[in-house]
Amino acid sequence: MILSELPDDGRAVVRGVTPASPELSPGDLRRLAELGFIPGEPVHLLRRGPGGREPLAVRVGDTLFALRLAEARCIEVGTA
Repeated sequence: MILSELPDDGRAVVRGVTPASPELSPGDLRRLAELGFIPGEPVHLLRRGPGGREPLAVRVGDTLFALRLAEARCIEVGTA
């Protein structure tokens, strides 16, 4: 499953970051890992922006981020 598929208030664990979106460069993917989207980290999709779209409010570990859909599609997650 990918992060963008989680429902609002959904919780999971990061499994990895993959190049699933052509909009993101390898540097963007590396940045996601540096921000804390690494295997084993708990992730919580708090809510989505207006109309259920962007940005996605996501907590990874103890940090809150606003992600674009392109970024969320590159983060693989599994059950918590």
